[in-house]
Amino acid sequence: MNSELTIGAERRIRKVALLGNPNSGKTTLFNALTGLNQKVGNFPGVTVDKKTGTCRLPGGQSVEIVDLPGIYSLYPKSLDEQVVLDVLLHPGGKDYPDAVVVVADAANLKRHLLLCTQLIDLGIPLLLVLNMVDVAEKEGIVVDVEQLRHLLGVEVITTNARKGTGVAQLKERLPHLQPPQRSFYEVAPLIDSYFEASVKEHLPPGLSAYGQWLCIHLFERLSFLSESQKDAIQRAILHAKKPFKALNLQREEILHRYEQIDAILEKTLHKKESKGSYSRLTALLDRWLLHPVAGYVTFLLVLLLIFQSVFTWASVPMDWIDASFSDFVNWVHEQGGDSLWVSFVADGLLAGLGGILVFVPQIAILFLLLGILEETGYMARVAVLMDKVMRQFGLNGRSVVPLVSGVACAIPAIMAARTIPNAKERLITMMVVPLMSCSARLPVYTVLVALAVPDTLLWGWLSLQGLVMLALYLLGTLMSLVVAWLLNRFLRMEQGRSFFMLEMPLYRLPRWHNLLLTVWEKARTFVVEAGKVILLISILIWALSSFGPGNAMEEAEAQVRAQMQGQFAPAAIENAVASARLEQSYAGHLGRIIEPAIRPLGYDWKIGIALISSFAAREVFVGTISTIYSIGSEDEMTIVERLRSEVNPRTGEPVFNFATSVSLLLFYAFAMQCMSTMAVMYRETNGWKYPLLQLLYMSAIAYISAWAAYQWLS
Repeated sequence: MNSELTIGAERRIRKVALLGNPNSGKTTLFNALTGLNQKVGNFPGVTVDKKTGTCRLPGGQSVEIVDLPGIYSLYPKSLDEQVVLDVLLHPGGKDYPDAVVVVADAANLKRHLLLCTQLIDLGIPLLLVLNMVDVAEKEGIVVDVEQLRHLLGVEVITTNARKGTGVAQLKERLPHLQPPQRSFYEVAPLIDSYFEASVKEHLPPGLSAYGQWLCIHLFERLSFLSESQKDAIQRAILHAKKPFKALNLQREEILHRYEQIDAILEKTLHKKESKGSYSRLTALLDRWLLHPVAGYVTFLLVLLLIFQSVFTWASVPMDWIDASFSDFVNWVHEQGGDSLWVSFVADGLLAGLGGILVFVPQIAILFLLLGILEETGYMARVAVLMDKVMRQFGLNGRSVVPLVSGVACAIPAIMAARTIPNAKERLITMMVVPLMSCSARLPVYTVLVALAVPDTLLWGWLSLQGLVMLALYLLGTLMSLVVAWLLNRFLRMEQGRSFFMLEMPLYRLPRWHNLLLTVWEKARTFVVEAGKVILLISILIWALSSFGPGNAMEEAEAQVRAQMQGQFAPAAIENAVASARLEQSYAGHLGRIIEPAIRPLGYDWKIGIALISSFAAREVFVGTISTIYSIGSEDEMTIVERLRSEVNPRTGEPVFNFATSVSLLLFYAFAMQCMSTMAVMYRETNGWKYPLLQLLYMSAIAYISAWAAYQWLS
């Protein structure tokens, strides 16, 4: 046994890292090991998901399982892969594992063994899991496990994580994992041939020779190295005994590993005649789904089905949640009276909580449907199909899923952008997703289109209002692509060349248990993480609408009641009181303050209040306008009729004329007025820099387009 590979042999196994190529079944195995005992966070300093779980072992012992991002090798090309290096090359770090479980697809063993051999050379206790053995057997592939175990010098077992086969055996082996018996690729002589022994003084202690080799190659990208360590390694490279050409050495290493892997597979991998072939089915379906014409048509039909399902299925639970919280708020008011604390609980906390939970059905249904596409293997085909188109705008084939998801809701769409490996393309995708017209814009569009466009039919069957609504959605899509192109041109990020490397998995039926766990995790992450910020902003908006300077709100209320008492119905009086109090609140004063800035758009201070209040959510615009114009309880057509009759006292013209209505439509088509989206952006980018930039650029587009439309049409 090589002494460099005995690191950690006596340590108790408490933390196990799960590693493997994408589409190896790693996530399915993680779910099988941990069940619901999972939690999701971020790795320190980055936005990459850190998924951990507790695995109960026979005898009552438990170990922590860390599901690291899927990677192809230890030479990283993406942020996800970089995180893996930061974990595995830092023995002193809190995420450093006591052992590693490598998950490999038994049907594609050659490609998956590259990563395994690199991990063997790190000297960490290791177990190789040959997953999806059922697929391999149907392809006529038989692996001699005992021989593979002998040649690699590590423990090897077989599993079918989708069915749970082999999971019990894996749990039995976890506490007893040992370091590899020998190294696979000797680099100690290479280090000595290039560098003086003193270079090792600047590397993390406890690393194998191969770990030291990787640190030297990748020192600039390792977050745990100090600047002095990086400077020392840089000097060692500059003064090496002979020219140190990292890329050439990496290429030589990979070729040498594959030569050894080929020799091992000749002895351990056997193929026999198979009666039925998944590969033939995959090839047949790919001819259709990747066809330059039929592929796009199929994709559009799938999208139509997804969003129709999201709108249809989510409407019932969303309406129920909305109505339940509305009834609860009314009940709290009835039971508690008009005190400040009752208003805070009902209109601040409960209303904010309702604003969080109302999005959960959309998130759950959308991720369920997208998960089905992912598990069946179709989403990989979509990414390949769209990659060439997306690259023209600085995006990636994987950007398609978040963009089309944004038509339903920007919140899960931004969360879906995590699958994009390139940091710049991922950021650009998240930055433009809110330009896609989401379902929250529908209430606003419905009212404003009714004001601006006559309800007429073209050729006796085609609705003019429907065409305008469709144009608004197309406008949002076009603007998202334009902004993506501009951001790609001007956004400066230290990011390497974008590679689109994606393994094309075989088509399979979805694993429902795995899907439901994924949906649960996404919904819980949104409620717990983004919900904190949403609730805080909800309380802030409540405060601005509930308080005003001095006694102005109370005096306005008393004046309205004195003027209307005995002449109007109680409901009309309360609506008028609400309007008067809102005018004198801090929100009302803000409306007055911004009126000079929004007057060129055709808006008065009342519309200004609606703009401010609808920052919470775009659909709030309709309710705010209803309150301001004292029509809170009337139906939608009455709202439209009343808005049409409103006259600007300064000009004597209708407030909501054609020019103003079109201006508002464009403003709401482009403006970032959704605190939920900003909260998710804050979480995904780990700060306020990009959410604020998003707010500024979208507000600028909204303002300029609304101003141009109003000035031209009026």
